Amino acid sequence: MQSRWIGLSLLSLSLVLWAPQNARAAGVAPAAPAVGAQDPWDQPPGEFREVQRQGFHDGVEGARKDWENHRHPDPDDRDEYKHPHVRKSERMDYRDGYRRGYERAMEHLMHEHSPDHY
Repeated sequence: MQSRWIGLSLLSLSLVLWAPQNARAAGVAPAAPAVGAQDPWDQPPGEFREVQRQGFHDGVEGARKDWENHRHPDPDDRDEYKHPHVRKSERMDYRDGYRRGYERAMEHLMHEHSPDHY
């Protein structure tokens, strides 16, 4: 009986250690944070694929640059949106992530610097 528990414990431990590594190797995004967990505004959604995550981060940075330089907020005007450095087959996903990151960053920046925020 005791050997059965040891065997089950070892099997459970091996599954816990094995599953996350294989998920990363397969390109599966980590699970979304638990309900009620703090989700920082500048982090892409958990369900995004890698190229969408890259676009999201680039969009956040593009919005920050536009904000700092007092440019009109429009992701379509950014070179990295118009000419992304990704494979042709990934451009739509990249641009989707970029636009969402840009918009989220602009919302955050406008709210952070609004008179009501102070």
